Amino acid sequence: ASLRGRREPLYMISESEVRKIAKLSKLQLNDDEIKVFAGELSKILGFAEKLDELDLKNVEATSHAVDMINVFREDKAVLSGVIESVLERSPDHDGPYFAVPKII
Repeated sequence: ASLRGRREPLYMISESEVRKIAKLSKLQLNDDEIKVFAGELSKILGFAEKLDELDLKNVEATSHAVDMINVFREDKAVLSGVIESVLERSPDHDGPYFAVPKII
């Protein structure tokens, strides 16, 4: 059965379900917001139901959207000189650390 032209999702989220979701999410919703969210969440389910229309019988199951392996450069630690540059401009430092007055 095709879902084309269907305006209502097969499954409607009830206001009681929205109240339960809101409670679990620690959200305080008034009655108007609950009605709005019931409709909006039902629309989201309707969009998800459209996936049933896709013909996937010739599509191989995958765990990743793109079949690429390690497209990034090798991760290496490199000294950049930034620490030395910043410390040179600081009023006082002790080795690689900023020296600041004691505050008690």
